[in-house]
Amino acid sequence: MDLLSSFAPDPRIVVIGASGGIGAAFVDLLRDRGEIIALTRADLDLTDPASITAAAARIGGPLDLVIVATGLLHDAAGGPEKSMRDLDPARLAHSFAVNAIGPALIAQAFLPLLRIDRKTAFAALSARVGSIADNRLGGWYGYRASKAALNQLLRTAAIEHARRAPLSVVAALHPGTVDTRLSAPFQRGVAPGKLFTPAFSAAAMLSVLDRLTPGDSGGLFAWDGAPIPF
Repeated sequence: MDLLSSFAPDPRIVVIGASGGIGAAFVDLLRDRGEIIALTRADLDLTDPASITAAAARIGGPLDLVIVATGLLHDAAGGPEKSMRDLDPARLAHSFAVNAIGPALIAQAFLPLLRIDRKTAFAALSARVGSIADNRLGGWYGYRASKAALNQLLRTAAIEHARRAPLSVVAALHPGTVDTRLSAPFQRGVAPGKLFTPAFSAAAMLSVLDRLTPGDSGGLFAWDGAPIPF
């Protein structure tokens, strides 16, 4: 498989969230493609800005691709809200800290490390449910809102980053419904053929990144390359 053919022949790639299902799949697919720097929670804590800054300083530049394969839908404290009665300030704040603020701080630290003389990319996993225009079912308040915030943060970062690196792409990616711990409690209603393996989803998103151009920067794209309205 010829992955990332539009990038440099021997890219430096950072995968953040490498211990998760999709993050590990990215690392496996790219292992022979260039220099892969895989970061896990032991290396970088999304809720600790100092750890993000320190990780970027250790790695240094120049970089060709940064992938943020992180996200929080449920944990030991609970799952997504089914109604407004379930809203909890601390839970909402934690969703925003992990799904929006953490990736934004990663962009702050890592975007300056990307090369400026060729195509590079910064991509973070978002979700279709973060689209305000596509919200027809309601529920999942914290997850939807935090992913919508992530989309806006990346859009804004893309505008600023383009002034320094006009050949670069900043993108939010929807991986589809993937058979990982994040989606495990919610797979019952998934249509046949729509529950993807991490390897399939990661390969599809890499293909999307390969096709995106600077004109696409700041957008939200599904695993098949289709743009998703904010």
